[in-house]
Amino acid sequence: MHITVCVSQQKPEPWQQGLQAAFPEATVSVWQPGAPAADFAVVWAPPQAFFDQQPRLKAAFNTGAGVDALLALRIPEATRIVRLDDAGMSVQMAEFACHAVIRHFRELDGYEADVAERRWTYRKPRARADFPVGVMGLGVLGERVARALTVFEFPVHGWSRTPKAIEGVTTHAGEAQLDAFLSQCRVLINLLPLTPDTENIMNRRTLGLLRPGGYVINLARGAHLVDADLLALLDEGHLAGATLDVFRTEPLPADHGFWKHPKITVTPHTSARTLRDESIAQIARKIAALQRGEAVAGEVDRRRGY
Repeated sequence: MHITVCVSQQKPEPWQQGLQAAFPEATVSVWQPGAPAADFAVVWAPPQAFFDQQPRLKAAFNTGAGVDALLALRIPEATRIVRLDDAGMSVQMAEFACHAVIRHFRELDGYEADVAERRWTYRKPRARADFPVGVMGLGVLGERVARALTVFEFPVHGWSRTPKAIEGVTTHAGEAQLDAFLSQCRVLINLLPLTPDTENIMNRRTLGLLRPGGYVINLARGAHLVDADLLALLDEGHLAGATLDVFRTEPLPADHGFWKHPKITVTPHTSARTLRDESIAQIARKIAALQRGEAVAGEVDRRRGY
């Protein structure tokens, strides 16, 4: 068995070493142009040349949860595309999402601004019942976020393409229920996969359906959000603020309006990072399962885009 590693923007050697330890009898290499054909690949943002030169791959394992960039490439139909199920990302995402919601709800951003000016202030406590939170996208990450928010006794709603049942969460499904879902939310957390159907889904019309004083938290992909529409709704007062961790162009350009907007908190795509050791262990289990002819979780349906 030959496993090849092609991970842009990361050091490939730790991935190679971890997989070699998991499969001591296999050949595990770092891909270079012109390298021999491999059976399996571990990839992140590979060039098109990689797949052009690896036409016999049985499976390519993406080291992140999102596969939109990978699906933009020409990949042989016989090559299975497999994403990580979790690998430590869901608890990170839940931490980040709950922090963003609570920071807004408790007006901690306002206290931070006051403290910077050496002002000692108090704000009137707000009722959780007035801050229903909606989670858009109920996959592994979205479900974990929705469950975590129920612990803090917020009313929690969820929306997904197909029906889901989550204890303590009011769920909605399909295009027909999207508007009703949005109209019940004051805080909106986006964790959808990026597909042609979900691109630009957060726009003037949809964000305008949120309750007055709405708050937007985008943790999925920058292309889900129409930047100009968010800025307009913030400036008009319909939205109270936003926490944005993902952007159409990353790093976020220095002259982008998000940087200095007083109602926007920017973080550098850090809500949930791939944990390498956990990811290697998961990929190794899936390779072994495929070698035995078994099905594996996380296989991407190219027609749906996730």
